[in-house]
Amino acid sequence: MDYLYKDLTEKIIGAAMEVHKTLRSGFLESVYEEAMAIELDLQKISFERQNPIDVLYKGKIAKQFFCDFVADGKVLVELKAIKKLTEIEYAQVLNYLKATGLQLALLINFGEPSLEFRRIINT
Repeated sequence: MDYLYKDLTEKIIGAAMEVHKTLRSGFLESVYEEAMAIELDLQKISFERQNPIDVLYKGKIAKQFFCDFVADGKVLVELKAIKKLTEIEYAQVLNYLKATGLQLALLINFGEPSLEFRRIINT
């Protein structure tokens, strides 16, 4: 199966696996975000952190959110450190995609014994 931005997403997931392998579960999300920034840099994956996402209503900013990373200007990356991903986190990321116009996001959860991730596509 051929995924959108397959090489880039594989590198991002690999970086997340390295972070999870090193730190394991149990830390706050902010710890994983810092570690992920270090690992993305080590893997030479270009990224921006804490990008503002404006939700517009009739041409005015109704709300501003911040996503954890945008990798290579193409893939939104949202990190969590919770026991189980739910539809709430999925909906949050889908809304981020809609607001940014990006096509693909990775939702990554460090809170479980095994790293969990989902590819989310904005259709």
